[in-house]
Amino acid sequence: MANERIILGIDPGTTIMGFGLIKVVNKKMQFLQLNELQLKKYDDHYVKLKLIFERTIELIETHHPDEIAIEAPFFGKNVQAMLKLGRAQGVAMAAGLSRQIPITEYEPKKIKMAVTGNGNASKEQVARMLQQLLGLKELPKNLDSTDGLAAAVCHFLNSGRIVAGKSYTGWDAFVKQNEKRVASPKTKGGTPKNGK
Repeated sequence: MANERIILGIDPGTTIMGFGLIKVVNKKMQFLQLNELQLKKYDDHYVKLKLIFERTIELIETHHPDEIAIEAPFFGKNVQAMLKLGRAQGVAMAAGLSRQIPITEYEPKKIKMAVTGNGNASKEQVARMLQQLLGLKELPKNLDSTDGLAAAVCHFLNSGRIVAGKSYTGWDAFVKQNEKRVASPKTKGGTPKNGK
């Protein structure tokens, strides 16, 4: 593990995408940035996805993160909302994978537990703990950006542990870990040739 690395944390969403960056130097965190991409004014879902992809690429090209930590969508009752959230996450992941940056997904409860010690902590509690951990002078009005920052901090706090969430180092790794979700060339019409 390098003595110095940058972690980009992303809280994907189709209304607001929150993100935060930390720099780790000799196992100590330093705050770099937190912000959000506002998507409320766009009606077209595909335009939103394009903007998420472009903003993620821009963050990568500006800050050169070594790793990306992304909040996994939580399972809700609204299937359409889940589908849109999953697409937003997928587009952000695709941006990172296209630049060969390792990505790790974390469930919201795992992020909250890592940052606050309570898997059911509120957004406000997470934000206040980040403020203490990173010495932030003030918190943003919307807390989506602190959720993105929390994903980065969670990744740092879980570094070196065996179970850190789902990790992908590129398209090949993603496909290998998600064979049931991705059609392979061995299948014809969605059914494997050997019947397995």
